[in-house]
Amino acid sequence: MEQQPPRPNQSDTAQIVAPIVRSPSFHEIAILLCTYNGQEFLKEQIDSILAQTYKKWTLYVSDDGSTDTTIELLKKYQLLLGEDRIIIFPGPRKGFAANFMSLVRSKNINADFIAFCDQDDIWVSNKLERGMQHLSTSPANVPALYCSRTRLIDEYRNIIGYSPEFKRAPVFKNALVQSISGANTMLLNSAARDLLNLIPESQEIVAHDWLAYLLTSACGGKVIFDLEPTLEYRQHSGNIIGAGSGAKKKLIRLSKLIDGRFRKWSNLNLKALEVVKDRLTEENQKTLKNFKTGRESSILKRIRLMKKSGIYRQTFTDNIILMIAVCLNKI
Repeated sequence: MEQQPPRPNQSDTAQIVAPIVRSPSFHEIAILLCTYNGQEFLKEQIDSILAQTYKKWTLYVSDDGSTDTTIELLKKYQLLLGEDRIIIFPGPRKGFAANFMSLVRSKNINADFIAFCDQDDIWVSNKLERGMQHLSTSPANVPALYCSRTRLIDEYRNIIGYSPEFKRAPVFKNALVQSISGANTMLLNSAARDLLNLIPESQEIVAHDWLAYLLTSACGGKVIFDLEPTLEYRQHSGNIIGAGSGAKKKLIRLSKLIDGRFRKWSNLNLKALEVVKDRLTEENQKTLKNFKTGRESSILKRIRLMKKSGIYRQTFTDNIILMIAVCLNKI
């Protein structure tokens, strides 16, 4: 019998909003799919998109130079659905983040909302509808981002677990030090997309999902983390980034903090925040100031300022790891 993920408690209102209202069907969603030699699992992903209960979408694909049958498969679906429903672009061939950002920045893509899509997942049939139910009532000029947990599967679609059940509020104090959800679960409105577009193309970023969470929360936007999984996240040898759960993943995160990678990521995120600094809320400006000053201070002052900033990660163990990083000046 399939194990079901824990249900949210009544107190989990920061992550999941209830009741859900029916979403207007006239909102256009641009599904941004990046591919590279994805022939093994791509058909299942596209079929799960076709099975979505929310039908007003266009699939935009950026292929980063596939040498297998990925393009042939995409063109078969394009022939089936029409060139106005599946649109294929050549990718920049600079890695997965640059590939996704090329679609975000594309002037050929006009939509009310965008959804990121990986080539090897399987979407739950109401994934888009569920996201739209949460975001469609938000003011169009306020950045809004929906994301969720995932159900983890292996190469043969056997269930092997679930992504972490984060219950603390998805806000800027968290986004400064943690990316809580994969882009493959995300739905963004056009105002959130506009924030991403402010980041120069030449500027290096850590990851597009973390950037989306960081900028949306920094600028007073609405972020919803849904405790209900909306896709099957396939774990296999070809994954560029896997799911973050279990003791092994905690050790990996600790090693990244200790060896200086996390400090490099913070530098890149702070550079991105500099672009939107005038859009930050007053509270988030204070948080950012304490965080930045603390990073350059002696240990006692650093600990004091980091505590004053209010930064946190989602779990007790990860907050211990965060404190170790603060003490070692690796954040």
